[in-house]
Amino acid sequence: MRSKRVQLTTGSDLEADFAYSRAVVAGDWCFVSGVTGYDYATMTMPDTAADQAEQCFVTVGAVLADAGFAIADIVRVQYTITETDFLKTLKPVLQRHLGAVRPAATMVVAGLIRPEMQIEIEVTAFRG
Repeated sequence: MRSKRVQLTTGSDLEADFAYSRAVVAGDWCFVSGVTGYDYATMTMPDTAADQAEQCFVTVGAVLADAGFAIADIVRVQYTITETDFLKTLKPVLQRHLGAVRPAATMVVAGLIRPEMQIEIEVTAFRG
């Protein structure tokens, strides 16, 4: 039997413009698209990578909750950062949110689609 697929959105123009869902739930899995530091209510972006990461986790937590998941359900995370120099300030943020969860992780240094973006966080959660 095929599990039901549910698509979630934050209503961001980026989701519509680039043809993606903020998250897709398939059975016990939740796949959350890469989240940057925008506060989607105000479409403002914090200045620092650490503050952007905090906002990423606010968005990720809200999306997971809407889908019936929690931060503790995260089994995989990919971080994309634009500068290796951000690692020192990001470490406490990542520890605070995922230190007890310890998901499998990848960190990549690459450019993002807008110059103000310093970090993007993508997660996969499993409820089981």
